[in-house]
Amino acid sequence: EFSFLGGVATDYIYRGTTLSDHKPAVGGAIQATFGALYAGVAMASVKLPTQPAAEVTLSAGARRTIGDIDLDFGVSYFAYPGEISVSPDTDYWQAAIRADKRINDLFRVAGGFAYSPNVSNTGAWSWYAAGGVGLDVPSHFLPADIGVSFTAGAGYSWFGNQSQELGGFPLPQYLNWQAGVTFTYKIFNLDLRYYDTNLSKENCFVLTGDPNARP
Repeated sequence: EFSFLGGVATDYIYRGTTLSDHKPAVGGAIQATFGALYAGVAMASVKLPTQPAAEVTLSAGARRTIGDIDLDFGVSYFAYPGEISVSPDTDYWQAAIRADKRINDLFRVAGGFAYSPNVSNTGAWSWYAAGGVGLDVPSHFLPADIGVSFTAGAGYSWFGNQSQELGGFPLPQYLNWQAGVTFTYKIFNLDLRYYDTNLSKENCFVLTGDPNARP
């Protein structure tokens, strides 16, 4: 089976930090599944200090349901083609596991953990743990073909030390959180969401290298 996705966002936010300089972004993806296995490629516009042409994500993994828990184990490779004035480039890979459980017709919970041995090719390892909750509005309260769900979540990032060429210091750990509402109509989704972190502007600059993050 094949699935196709496409969309536009007013801001491309990844784990609490913007990858589009707080400007709109567009993206698309295609995924193929064969039984429990899947593979896909996604592309999104970004605006980063190294000025890549786009973010290209290659992913593969397996999904399986054990009891009433949906599990997803996957590996992703993030590529940023066309970067300028950067050596080495910031391409990197990560492995992640996610679990989703529906409590009842209204509530669902999810949690996950991700690991990268060399995040953004800085030499620093990265751990990321996150969890979230969701509430689906019962369909009998809504018009036909309309869905509404409220979701919220939080995650925490840990990092090791960068390579000696980049200074050898640890990247700042931080907490991120988000909450919002998603409206669905047939194949269309509209998501309105608030994002934030506990990063100071100084630590955001250390983490992203974006001059706009400086005080």
